Amino acid sequence: MFEVCADPKSLEGAAWFACYLTSGTHLSMYWSVLTVLLLLALAAPAALGFGFGGAVMARSHVLPVALLGKGYIAMVRGVPDIVFFLFVPIAVDQGLEYLMHVTLCPDWTEPVRQGNDFVVCPQAKVPLSSAPKVAHDAYAFVLALLAFALVFGAFAANTLKGAMDAVPRAQVETAEAYGMSPAQAFRRVILPQMWVYALPGLSNLWMILIKATPLLFLLGIKDIVYWARELGSSKTQIYAYPHPDWRVWYFLALLCFYLLLTWGSEKVLGRLQMRLSVGQATASGEALRKAGAA
Repeated sequence: MFEVCADPKSLEGAAWFACYLTSGTHLSMYWSVLTVLLLLALAAPAALGFGFGGAVMARSHVLPVALLGKGYIAMVRGVPDIVFFLFVPIAVDQGLEYLMHVTLCPDWTEPVRQGNDFVVCPQAKVPLSSAPKVAHDAYAFVLALLAFALVFGAFAANTLKGAMDAVPRAQVETAEAYGMSPAQAFRRVILPQMWVYALPGLSNLWMILIKATPLLFLLGIKDIVYWARELGSSKTQIYAYPHPDWRVWYFLALLCFYLLLTWGSEKVLGRLQMRLSVGQATASGEALRKAGAA
């Protein structure tokens, strides 16, 4: 990265470490940290969206809609997460390529399924083989994001459904007695109050989501755990920066990263819990009322 780093074998001490930590492979590791943070920033609201939709469907009075919502929750919660993390990207990828294949290559005579191979015409590849590497990386990231959103959305749906059911039914009946429609009662009574009941469960889901980010490697994305293992392993003299096995130090840095991330999350979620509890007829809301009265 710097001119002084042109000949790493001639460096010693602090200069060697400065060049070592700014090498191209280390820059890839630092970029993978941003990838993990971006995944968390996008997967959380996406999963919450899937969860909210699943919860509303599961509470629907229309039987097919309710069965669809309950089926989504039960299916994802009842199957190991790793199955969906592997199945969703493959299914979506092959589904898109098959649709492109049928549309762009109607004269193709060879079967798409050829043993264990899935073969489509070159024009149907998503992204195209000639696309730059960044396009392939972005596509893999979007597929991983979809898998995370679907899996954690089912758990969020179960949490949100329980929170909606926890809102006292008497309040809803009172709202309807004053002339509100069921939709208005949902928007004005259930929706504002359910979050205080849902937040503890959603907080746990957020922590689990943080711990699940190393699964990115299974989806073809080189995450920070991958780079910690690769960079920390022993390097011989054939490498520009030879060193013994340093994996313990790299994984110690990962430990600090995840602990810092969860510690910060707990602080933010605690403040959010207090804010949502103000004026609510819950244990935390009652504690805040008494503290204010004192």
